[in-house]
Amino acid sequence: MFGKLGSRRRIGDSIAPHETRLSRSLSGTNLARAGDYNLRTVLQAIRLNPGTTRVAIAAQTGLTAPTIANITGRLSEMDLVHTIGRRQGGRGQPALQLEVNADGAFAIGLNIDRDHLTMVTLDLVGTVRSRATRDIAFASPSDVSAFVAETLAPLIAEGGVGRDRVLGVGIAMPDDLGSIALPHRPVDYDRWTGLDIAAHLAPLLPWPIHVDNDAAAAALGEAQHGGAFDAPSFFYLLISAGLGGGLVIDRTYHRGAHARSGEIGLMPDLSADRRGAVVQDIVSLSALFARLETAGLPATLAATELEDAADVIDRWLADSAEALVQPVIAIACLFDPDAVLIGGRLPMPLIGRLATGLTERLASARLPVRTPVLPAAMAQDAPAIGAAILPFLARLLPSDAILIQAGR
Repeated sequence: MFGKLGSRRRIGDSIAPHETRLSRSLSGTNLARAGDYNLRTVLQAIRLNPGTTRVAIAAQTGLTAPTIANITGRLSEMDLVHTIGRRQGGRGQPALQLEVNADGAFAIGLNIDRDHLTMVTLDLVGTVRSRATRDIAFASPSDVSAFVAETLAPLIAEGGVGRDRVLGVGIAMPDDLGSIALPHRPVDYDRWTGLDIAAHLAPLLPWPIHVDNDAAAAALGEAQHGGAFDAPSFFYLLISAGLGGGLVIDRTYHRGAHARSGEIGLMPDLSADRRGAVVQDIVSLSALFARLETAGLPATLAATELEDAADVIDRWLADSAEALVQPVIAIACLFDPDAVLIGGRLPMPLIGRLATGLTERLASARLPVRTPVLPAAMAQDAPAIGAAILPFLARLLPSDAILIQAGR
């Protein structure tokens, strides 16, 4: 069913499983799609529970024992799953333990942002096998091409990645990359507007290319992380050069009618009398770096510089928590998520302090339920890792959209 792993043909016709949960019209399914979904579900069950058994998978998925045996046999033939021994104890013959073959499939993730470029390789287990990053302000399309050309081969070699096992490349980048005004933005940065980044990089990347918003990719990556099953519905805050957000309900990303849900950074800033200001004017690395520059300090978050910048950072954290109070109250009341997760390019200690500060300010709000505000499991490289998840979602991991017919 899956064909050659590295081929350009995609499974399930042309549906991108991460794009939508339900179609806008009534849509049924068929046996082929149901079988595809079941195979993906069993693979995910093994992926998230190394050492599981067929009996445990049957109990978890509700599929019959013969179906589980058939699917695990197929996954083994595809070199995606292997046995690692037998579980001892209990009556009868010890059950075979199953584990995902980390080298069974790979993906590459590229994050293009206004202050850096990051590329990672990811294996089927979800481990980052290699990583390359370059701090570059307002990289041009040619800068990105040069970065990919210089980095790709060493990254694949370092990660031990088999090119024929690469499912595809995910690219994560902010919406309106070339049009939103930020400090020091070059005049010609608008060359990004309307650029087809997949076509631009296709000569360098001989695999299927999937492009998504950076906050969406980060949220999708978080949803596929094992720990996310404790919080299947969450709102993801991505603090980078700007501020993005992503809404996940039951581990499915929701984009909205115009694919622009989660634009928390563009919400009005109601924390002070800043007429016309939006939240990302405060809560973003661009805003923090501007404050550091005004104070005559290096615009960096290197550990050696943090102590000298403590006062500026403390004030920024306090203002950021205040600016986020009203948006998070709206999120908590409208969507009632399990958690609000904060990720991005901030050092983890600062993410933790922001989460704590925001929690303290929310304590006085009249909310039906207290929504926890927590650091995301994947923070620093979340958009790049989430981008690498996109090919896995298109080819191997379960999604409700897999069951939906392509026709409209």
